[in-house]
Parts: sequence; structure tokens; C-alpha cells
Amino acid sequence: MIGLYGGTFAPVHNGHLRFAIEAGERLGLDAVHLLACAQPPHRAVPAIDGQRRHDWLVRAVAGTPRLVADDDELQREGPSYTVDTLARARERFPDQTLLWLLGADAFNSLHSWHRWEALFEQAHLVVAARPGHPLAPDPAVAAYPRVDCAALREQPAGCWHALEIPELEISSSGIRRRLHDGGCLRGLVPDRLLDHLDAQDRADLAELA
Repeated sequence: MIGLYGGTFAPVHNGHLRFAIEAGERLGLDAVHLLACAQPPHRAVPAIDGQRRHDWLVRAVAGTPRLVADDDELQREGPSYTVDTLARARERFPDQTLLWLLGADAFNSLHSWHRWEALFEQAHLVVAARPGHPLAPDPAVAAYPRVDCAALREQPAGCWHALEIPELEISSSGIRRRLHDGGCLRGLVPDRLLDHLDAQDRADLAELA
């Protein structure tokens, strides 16, 4: 099984990595691919270009078992619809069960996504369940089978699983505000990435706060 985890990752932080690591270990995944979104359908195109955000991912995941920085969404033009990403993943990994990883807030608004029903035709969904972030999906989404970990291997797609993960109150927006205010990022951002961020990277992120 392969996990796929998309996001703007501006910047990628330890909360992102912790979710990917927990999913990989606890679900027994062969790999977890982190994909920097080129053109998010539900928000403005990030001011920091996709290639730079992908390069940050490459540094952040270096040396971490199972985690892979994947530039697939950067190879396409137009909005980075998840349904298209999964269709390409199905072509790239034809013999693998695919799991799309997402947070509770995204899952709760899944019914507003482009062709969301087709996601369940191509993959299972794994939702990060955190204290203080209740799962409240639209009834049409909740109607799909909620299964335990073992059941994800019994069929290739069509179900969802809530994965309880450790609470890490870290957000990319909070990191950008901290940079804007001159705060320290140690412990919030992977050291491999933090030690690589130059003055321009920091200034660009702070500008988005």
C-alpha cells in the first residue's frame, strides 16, 4: 500500500511529517509520497513557487524511512485536483492499494471538492483524527464505509479510516507568523530544512503572514 499526502507545504513542518510517519508505520505502508500542490483549487496559488516548496520537502524527508518527496503535481498545468493526482497515481502504481491522507478539516469539507466521489473509486481515505478537531463529514461522505486498519487491505478502494495521531499544534500559518515576528522555528520545522532556509526563504515566508 502507498500513501499520498498533498498540501501547499509553505513550509512543510513537523506536524506534516508526524502524520506521514504515523500513517506509514501504523498502516504498514510501503511508502508515503508527499506532494507539493502547484495550484490549489480552493485557495490562491501560493506566492512561493511549487518547485521551491518541493525542494523543501526533499530536504525535510531525507533519511526518513518510507517518506518520499513527489513532484507529480508540479508536472501538470491547471488546478491540482486530487482526483487527477489519484488517477495518475493509479497509472504509476497499478498493483498498489492507494491511501489518500488528509486532515480532519479537509475531510469535513470533502463534499465541496471537485468530483469527490471519484476519490473513493480510486483509493481509501485516511483522516488524521486529533483532539479538538471533530470529524463531522457531510452525510454523503460519511455514508462510505468507515473501517479499521486491517480492512484497508481487503479491498482496493472505497472506504475511509480515522487514524488517531499525537497532538502537535503546529501550522504553516503559525510558522509564517512566527517568522514575521522574529521568533525561533527550532522544533517546529525539520532541522534538515531549517538549517537550509536562507534569508530570502525566511523573508518570503514572513511576507505571507
